[in-house]
Amino acid sequence: MHTTVGIIGGGPSGLLLARLLHNAGIDSVVLERRDRAYVEQRQRAGILEQATADVLIAAGAGARLQREGIPHDGIELRFGRRAHRLDFPALTGGRRVWVYAQTEVVKDLVALHLAEGGPLLFEAEVRAVEGADTERPLIRYTHEGREQTLTCDYVIGCDGYHGVARTALPEQVRTTYERVYPYSWLGILAEAAPVYDELIYAHSERGFALASMRSPTVSRLYLQVPNGTDPADWPDERIWDELDTRFAIDAEPGWRLKRGPVTGKAVLPMRSSVTEPMCHGRLFLAGDAAHIVPPTGAKGLNLAATDVIVLARAFAHLKETGSTALLEAYSDTCLRRVWRAEHFSWFMTTTLHTDPHQSPFETRLQLSQLDRVASSPHAAAELAENYTGLPLDPAPASV
Repeated sequence: MHTTVGIIGGGPSGLLLARLLHNAGIDSVVLERRDRAYVEQRQRAGILEQATADVLIAAGAGARLQREGIPHDGIELRFGRRAHRLDFPALTGGRRVWVYAQTEVVKDLVALHLAEGGPLLFEAEVRAVEGADTERPLIRYTHEGREQTLTCDYVIGCDGYHGVARTALPEQVRTTYERVYPYSWLGILAEAAPVYDELIYAHSERGFALASMRSPTVSRLYLQVPNGTDPADWPDERIWDELDTRFAIDAEPGWRLKRGPVTGKAVLPMRSSVTEPMCHGRLFLAGDAAHIVPPTGAKGLNLAATDVIVLARAFAHLKETGSTALLEAYSDTCLRRVWRAEHFSWFMTTTLHTDPHQSPFETRLQLSQLDRVASSPHAAAELAENYTGLPLDPAPASV
């Protein structure tokens, strides 16, 4: 086969890119190593920035999002046994976020692509990317027991940190910046109605906790735990009791989460990573193949969406004008936003979590920063603007 754009990875970034290219009249082939059922059930992020939701709707993939997505106009911070709500629309000029699970985004995009788009091959294991610095790079992959090749004008790697695309960038041009955090998240899915209609982020002496949701009847909850924690060491009742303890505030002494059957339980390590540059020759990286953020700032899926929006615009510009200028600017354009999101995610993570080796002095600094957010409209607006997502087309800096 030959195609204009070969996309490695059928997660949300690869599928969204394929949809945007299809709408622009540009052909593509998507290669996904997992089967369809796995891809559609893979639990990941659940918060969409307004810009991400807008792009999905404009691309024709937002009908169910508009029906079933849950708009959120703020979050609640709990620290020092008190609570403070951030009103996103008031702080940002009207922006909000949406609760709509990545699994649902993927289901919508898969169904749409299979009905209207180009080839989408599941269980297609990519073995290598060759000739990235030539005019016709080649993808070698296995599908239905046969070794096959796909020649492309361009290759886009949406296959994650451990995928083939990232390591196809030559070592001499590739630099990866990383940070591993000294704690993890124990996350659960529970058949229990959320007790609050917005997310709750809690800082406590016992560690961080987060109350989120997937629907009006399903809660998604997280606890900070030591690295290497075995989920089996945390029976359901212990998890519920610890969550209630970390969320406790003096103003509501009887406050409790609604409990229900736990249907999923896993430990999620926390790390940050950025690979530069995000392209080499005709090979481009997007999403987790280029960058990873800790989930505290809800940036992962949204950063991936921004990458492919920038790519789709660049390919449309190439088709319309013959100019590769936007493709050549892709890495620099995306990295400015990536590093801003990395900083915000680091800020949220280090401010809300308790490092196992931190001193009482450092704890007081965390509480001081959270109090600053609660008491200063300027500090609150900075957090809200980053959380809801910076503009896709920021104004140019002053000269």
